[in-house]
Amino acid sequence: MPQHLSPDRFFDPDPARRRLARELYESVAGLPLVCPHGHVDPRLLADEEATFGSPTELLIIPDHYVYRMLYSQGIPLESLGLSPSPPTQCSRGVCDPALKGEEPGVRVETDHRRIWQTFADHFHLFRGTPTGVWLAHELHQVFGIEEKLTSQTAQDIYDQLVARLASPGFRPRALFQRFRIEVLCTTDAATDPLVHHQALRASGWPGDVRPTFRPDAVINLLTPGWQGHIQALSDVSGVNVHSYRTFIQALEERRAFFKRLGATATDHAVESAETAELTPAEAERIFQRARRGRATPEDARRFTAHMLMESARMSLEDGLVMQLHVGSLRNHNAPLFDRFGPDRGADIPVAAEFTRNLRPLLNRFGNDPRLTLIVFTLDESAYARELAPLAGHYPALKLGPPWWFHDSINGMTRYFDQVMETAGLHNTVGFNDDTRAFPSIPARHDVWRRVSANWVAGLVVRDIVDRDDAQEMIVDLAYRLAKRAYKLEVRN
Repeated sequence: MPQHLSPDRFFDPDPARRRLARELYESVAGLPLVCPHGHVDPRLLADEEATFGSPTELLIIPDHYVYRMLYSQGIPLESLGLSPSPPTQCSRGVCDPALKGEEPGVRVETDHRRIWQTFADHFHLFRGTPTGVWLAHELHQVFGIEEKLTSQTAQDIYDQLVARLASPGFRPRALFQRFRIEVLCTTDAATDPLVHHQALRASGWPGDVRPTFRPDAVINLLTPGWQGHIQALSDVSGVNVHSYRTFIQALEERRAFFKRLGATATDHAVESAETAELTPAEAERIFQRARRGRATPEDARRFTAHMLMESARMSLEDGLVMQLHVGSLRNHNAPLFDRFGPDRGADIPVAAEFTRNLRPLLNRFGNDPRLTLIVFTLDESAYARELAPLAGHYPALKLGPPWWFHDSINGMTRYFDQVMETAGLHNTVGFNDDTRAFPSIPARHDVWRRVSANWVAGLVVRDIVDRDDAQEMIVDLAYRLAKRAYKLEVRN
């Protein structure tokens, strides 16, 4: 059975709206992609000979969007090629059942064709999901696969993918150019020496790839191995971090280093948006307790709230855009975390509050337009109630696009309906793909551009805006807002 992607997919069935949505979409479909926030590994692009490996290594093993769905249907992660962490817990691919949380007799599958077949046998699970939409786009538009992925077509499609991935036109740098990526921002730990970014700059390759400063591992005092992260911060910054004052100095030095390599933003992931200021003496006492391994959950909560204030202060001074991702309870599945470690598809949204929690930060910095604070949330109920009114008032605050579980056709539609009337288009920041799955980048942008065109077309057919305004709005949503908000001017 052939794979068919309708040219009018995701558009409203009303003929007038659909026709206009198609026109608006086609006017921006060929615009370059601005990717201001994501998790692509820069080493893929640093080496001009780098490849993606097998189809399984590319599309299944690293993608928690894929294997969390399969796991929810009782498919062991081991059968999808994921090894318990650390790998030393397994001998010759068979995991010791005596280990905490381990399932006896479960073998880690190493045959990538068998993993692919398991995936294809269960591909129907992704019907109607954004992951299914992205994968269909990737297979058809990126790799030129004409058949639908089923149990029967799995091995033939695998062979086609192997052949394409072996060709020079499907190496990461070639796809970067084919996707018309104008700029791609990665997300990098504060302690990362950025050797791959340095290699990219030194190579002379024209692709614009920039780092993003993420200090979570050193700011969150309860991060496993926190003292080791602090030692790494000392080593890479050249600042002996033995006090709160030297900790701040080291962070400022690292931010400056990231900026020299093209960074325009920082990224902070927190469960709560709480912000508050500690006195220097309080911050020092908490920092020293953490150095001795005696930090409490209350210490960590207060220190993180304080460091969000400090990060905003630093952004005001050095001009880096501050991203704040709120509302994910990480590693909810404790037995899975014990076996496989973090980031295995078990991060779950929690309710978030912004009006009171952000007030200390916004009262101190929010009235200064030199600061750009972009807020993301997994709690959709906060959009209309809190975030849109806040962004519609404070010059520094902007709203990020629908994130993670809401990066979907319906999630985007709900976002437009809840945010735009109160915040206004120009207090949002367009789209970012937020992905590790490099070949999915054009698919994700395509969904955003189609849903955006459909929303703008709805305004026109109801006589809320005219066609000239609609054309300006769709270009903003597809391209200009993200480039402007993240200060992504052409790099020298």
